[in-house]
Amino acid sequence: MAQNLRVPGPTPLPEEVREAQSAPMIDHRGAEFGEMLRGISGGLAGLIGTSGDVLLLTGSGSGALEAAVVNTLSPGDRTLVVTIGAFGDRFAKVAAAFGAAVERFEMPWGHAANPAALAAHLASQSAYRAVLITHNETSTGVTNPLRELAGAVHEAPGEPLLIVDGISGLGALPFEMDAWGVDLVVSASQKAWMGSPGIAMAAVGPRARAAGEVARMPRFYWDFAEARKWAEKGQTPWTPAVSVLYGLHVGVRRLVEEGRERTWARHAAIAAGAQAGLEALGLRLVAAPADRSHTVTAAWLPEGLEWAPFNAAMRARGLVVAGGQGAWVGRILRFGHMGDVSIEEIAAGMWVMGQTLTDFGRPADSEAAARAARSAYEAAQAATTR
Repeated sequence: MAQNLRVPGPTPLPEEVREAQSAPMIDHRGAEFGEMLRGISGGLAGLIGTSGDVLLLTGSGSGALEAAVVNTLSPGDRTLVVTIGAFGDRFAKVAAAFGAAVERFEMPWGHAANPAALAAHLASQSAYRAVLITHNETSTGVTNPLRELAGAVHEAPGEPLLIVDGISGLGALPFEMDAWGVDLVVSASQKAWMGSPGIAMAAVGPRARAAGEVARMPRFYWDFAEARKWAEKGQTPWTPAVSVLYGLHVGVRRLVEEGRERTWARHAAIAAGAQAGLEALGLRLVAAPADRSHTVTAAWLPEGLEWAPFNAAMRARGLVVAGGQGAWVGRILRFGHMGDVSIEEIAAGMWVMGQTLTDFGRPADSEAAARAARSAYEAAQAATTR
């Protein structure tokens, strides 16, 4: 049975990516590899709007968070972490683990950070060395208004670094690194970039690069200076995940060919379809309309519906969605829609979920939900072409 994978990463792989990943191995110190590495880095730079360095590191997104911290900060540095969910909390834990003096600007789960409130907080405090922000919080299906939050950071005393977790947003959501003044942003291959897990990315602006020259947190494997030195030769300092890079090269090329504005609009339209479909099933979405993510939608489970058997029944029908995290385990479901996804896959997911809800005594109209998803998607698409 074909699996309809609707988790917020790893995302489904296009056939072209799967084929690329099966190519024969090459010398990671050779010219062919160097050409591929530069092609990926250059494509990523254009897609996120930066003229700075884009470094490719073999590891997970959490490794990229660690790399962002240790390459910019020193033990004792006052660091503000804007957290709106589980992954903002993770960013704070990483910084604290290496000795940063972490403070939290917390919002209730399910809400985006308020730029005016952040600006007021920053203005009332002594200078921070850095502000860490999660762009897109997959634990709650909420996207932060990053451009406005960046503006608040830039007005803060002491000109703190702006360091962004872009793992689940880059490649799908509007992002202008240089124009918004983002000093460092990280991402990972298995999200909107349509690659397999295994490659972390770091886009490093000039202020973050300068910070690395004085940062005193310990680093070896995640050393940006070492990665940059080898990247100039078309290589990586350590043995890379070559097969993953084969696929990522294809995924990035596809996005470059599509054009980032069209990619952003496509994700917005797919998200509109998914959200309309879930609501047509009678589910209540977690985030307010203005805060809803274009890569994953979170919905509250109906009162009394036990997650584990409900999830198992959906999986038995081929639909794989994610459950809640932390305090929200067993309370929400998370429906992913980033990367290589069509509206028909979204509609099929709605049909299965509706059938399963009905089996569990929560009558739902599967056909109506699938129609609602298609209709909202088509309306959103039409709005972008006017």
